[in-house]
Amino acid sequence: MTLTAPAATTLAPAAVNRLTADDDLFLKLHSLYGNALVNQLAWRFDEPLPHPVLTRLHAHLAQGFLARRVHPARLPFARPYWLPATDSLPLDLDTAPVAEAEILDWFFDRGRVDFDPATGRVWQLSAAPTVSGGTLVSLVTSHVVSDGGAVLFAVGDALARLAAHEQPDRATSSGHLVGTAPRNPLRVNLSDAAGQTRAIARGIRAAIASRTVTEPARNPRPPLPELPHPARWAPADLVAQIDLDQWETVARRHHGTTNGLLIAVGAGLLGRSGRVGDAAEIRVDVPHSLRVPGDPRANATTGLPIALTYRAGEPIDLAVVRTAVKQAATAYRDPATTPALQHLQPLQMVLPQAVLRWFARTAKAPECLCTNLGESALGVADFAGHRATAVLMRPVVCANDPAMFRRVEVGVNLSFSTDGHTVTLAVTGADPDRFPTRASLREQLTAELASWDLRPHYW
Repeated sequence: MTLTAPAATTLAPAAVNRLTADDDLFLKLHSLYGNALVNQLAWRFDEPLPHPVLTRLHAHLAQGFLARRVHPARLPFARPYWLPATDSLPLDLDTAPVAEAEILDWFFDRGRVDFDPATGRVWQLSAAPTVSGGTLVSLVTSHVVSDGGAVLFAVGDALARLAAHEQPDRATSSGHLVGTAPRNPLRVNLSDAAGQTRAIARGIRAAIASRTVTEPARNPRPPLPELPHPARWAPADLVAQIDLDQWETVARRHHGTTNGLLIAVGAGLLGRSGRVGDAAEIRVDVPHSLRVPGDPRANATTGLPIALTYRAGEPIDLAVVRTAVKQAATAYRDPATTPALQHLQPLQMVLPQAVLRWFARTAKAPECLCTNLGESALGVADFAGHRATAVLMRPVVCANDPAMFRRVEVGVNLSFSTDGHTVTLAVTGADPDRFPTRASLREQLTAELASWDLRPHYW
């Protein structure tokens, strides 16, 4: 399912913009694990990018959709809400030129940021020159305040205002959607608490009614081999570029879609790594955007889980992929076929941190996550007349203890975007024993793409 940024809006500002269940979950995970996962939007320019352009872009972002902070409601069952940020991380300008072989490492290192949702220090814009005379730009954001669609919306709005020579201004930019404080906090929070109490009761009833609904199961992670690694291991990551016409031709030849080919490559890569055995049913999680124009939500994405059979030496049937995604989308729209846990989201929001920490002990990450961002690069490639030669959007899984990655059983993440001519595919292999190095990931990804007659160019 393609994620796209909504168009700019002239809707009135959101009054009290409450955190959603997804926002709340990411906030609690942030308190437990810090910045274990951040979103990154990255650009490569073949030319030097003037510092004033970056300075003005930073100023627009500091008044825009991302510039928000969490304010607690301080009343049982009432949800926290968003207020405009009171602070932002400064523009990070690196003066040391980055060599071609070091570009991926430079981008990965930008994910090492100390975010603070309470103040709004939840994003950072960075840039560096390259040895070849170009410029690298990175925007990393906390998942607490933004999913992929939110980042694209915020950046698209900021770049449009930059090109129009407008002044940074919250009231006339995407920042007006962030929300304001209630005039009568006690009354408003009492009303929200009552509404949440009713939502919890409805959710429990719906969960009981749908208790027999199941989702595709995950595969248990094989315990061996367990390779030696340092105390902090950085997941293997790659960026591959492929001609869009070539990608679409292969998808049509196999009776599938662009999105279906992405999912098949992800599942095939996981199987090829030895993470699952022959004839295994791989669970693939496919993000699906629920964002609409004028949407004030930080996170407005759900996941559609599907199951695909992996057979060694055989391509995954793209027609099966298309059918599975359609069925998952249809099931999500019907409460009767929605898993019980989804109905319990209002209850999740009122669980204390100690309870969440207990559940987190057995929480698992997706074994295969495939995100299609569509033609996202088209709307965020131009910096006031300076056009990027490549745009990348991806989740960055930050370095951590290898034991943690083994415990949560994370597998592979793939993110797809295109500028209408070239596919940019970001791949992360976060299983330390199946993808121990970038070289091993590249070898396996190259083999998987070759099985589809796809020829990648790697960053």
